[in-house]
Amino acid sequence: MAAPSRTTLINRTIKVLKKYYKPVPMSRERSLLEHLLFACLLENSPPETAEQVFATLQKDYYDWNEVRVSTVSELAEVTKPLVDPVEAAARLKQTLHSVFEAIYQFDLETLKKQNIGVAVKQLHKYIGTTPFAVAYVTQMALGGHSIPVNRGLLKAMHVTGVISDGEAQKGVVPGLERAIPKRRGAEYGSLLHQLGVEVGRNPYGPTTRKLLLEISPDCKDRLPKRKTKQPQADEPPAKPAKEAAAGKPTTKKPAAAAGKRAGKLPAKAKKKPTKKPTKTRKTTGVKKKKTTSRRLTKKKPR
Repeated sequence: MAAPSRTTLINRTIKVLKKYYKPVPMSRERSLLEHLLFACLLENSPPETAEQVFATLQKDYYDWNEVRVSTVSELAEVTKPLVDPVEAAARLKQTLHSVFEAIYQFDLETLKKQNIGVAVKQLHKYIGTTPFAVAYVTQMALGGHSIPVNRGLLKAMHVTGVISDGEAQKGVVPGLERAIPKRRGAEYGSLLHQLGVEVGRNPYGPTTRKLLLEISPDCKDRLPKRKTKQPQADEPPAKPAKEAAAGKPTTKKPAAAAGKRAGKLPAKAKKKPTKKPTKTRKTTGVKKKKTTSRRLTKKKPR
C-alpha cells in the first residue's frame, strides 16, 4: 500500500484536531509591533496565557522602552505563566532592542505599505524574531498567507510523516500553505498551534500519544521516547558471589606481606642504640684496671 501524500496527512491532521480543539480567535486590533511582541509570548504557550502575560506587560510597564531596558530575569518573572518563560523573555527583549537600534522608535507601521516579501525580509533581520513570529505577523498584520509553526508542531509533523528528517532539521513544513486555504489560515493555524503546544510541553503524555496515533496509526515507532540512562563504560561489571568469595584469600596476601615488611623496619632501628653502650663499657673497664695496677706497684717498695 502506498504511503499517504503530504496533503492527505495535513488534511487528516486538521480533521482529527477539530474533534478535540476549537479555534481561538486572535485580536487584529494591535499594531504591527504589538503583533510581533505578542508572537514572542505566544510561540510555545496557550493563547489564553499569552494574552494574560501581554496584558500584564502593558499594565505594569510605562512603555516598551522600559521593557527593553529590563533584564531577562526581571521579565521572566512576568512571563512565568508561559511554557518557556525565560526563552520568551529573551525573545521579547532582543526583539525590542533590535527594532530600537534599527529605527530608534517603536513603530513598524511603515512595513504595511511595503510589499509583503520586502516586509518579511525586514522582520527576519531583527534579532530575536523567529520564523513563528514572522509567520504570525504575516498572517495577522500584513494580510499574507502563512501558518505559524512552533517547536512542538514541527515535532508532530515529523512523527506523523508529514515532513522528512532533513525538513525537520531545517524547521520547515513545505506544502502547508498549499494544503490549507487562505480563508481558513487563521482557523486551522490555531488548531495546529494548540497541537504544537500540547506536544511541546508534554511530548510523552497520553494525550500526545493519542492524537499522533489517530493522525498516523503507523507512527508508533516514531513517537517521542524518554531517554534511558546508560551505564558508564568506566565502571566494571559486578562480580558474582562465588567469584567474590574465591577472590578473598588473594586480597589478604598483599596486606600480610606489607605487615611483615613493616615489622622488620623497627627491628633494624633497635639494634643501633644497643651497640653503643657495649663499646663504652669495654673502654671504661680497661681504664679502671690500669689505674688500679699503677697504684699497687707504687706502694710495694714502702
